[in-house]
Amino acid sequence: MKQIQVTGKTVEEAVSAALAELQASKEEVEVKVLEESKKGFLGFGGKPALIEVSIKPDPIKTAVAFLQEVTDKMGVPVTISLKENREETIFELSGEKIAILIGKRGQTLNSLQYLTNLVANNHSSNYLRIILDAENYRERRRESLQRLAMHTAQRVAATGKGVALDPMPSNERKAIHMALRNNKKIETSSEGAEPFRKVIIRPAKN
Repeated sequence: MKQIQVTGKTVEEAVSAALAELQASKEEVEVKVLEESKKGFLGFGGKPALIEVSIKPDPIKTAVAFLQEVTDKMGVPVTISLKENREETIFELSGEKIAILIGKRGQTLNSLQYLTNLVANNHSSNYLRIILDAENYRERRRESLQRLAMHTAQRVAATGKGVALDPMPSNERKAIHMALRNNKKIETSSEGAEPFRKVIIRPAKN
């Protein structure tokens, strides 16, 4: 992390000098005031302000580095390519042993996704949503979830009893909600705390 100490007649002047030196905006840095400026008497004994300014770590780059370190330690090194849109950033993973990172029903991939989101958001002032994908698993999983949603909705409508699905990450819960949004016989909700939050499918209230 690049870090500098700067003095100025005031804290504001020191911050401006630091931003110019780092070629950064105020939003991209963290400022720590080490010493406030002090006015002297009749022009004598004054003391400048001293600040410490550091560049904030980029949350996406930090998340990529974290994921590469974890997968290396797992013995499954990956290449990561990024796709960004308004709602999320998708990490596309590729490698020789990628199936190990997907795991049974995507459980390993979901766990890595949860941890990667924690790391990224620990360094971001705005909430970031990161999706991990590998070998188009997310699309195949979405289709599987749609079938699960339809089958479960039919069972709920027939029995009149609600069903709680297994815990899922937010993108998978969204796929369930979207698949059933036009079904007037049932209603869906997400309940519980991450990473154990799950979708509940129950009969619609009259």
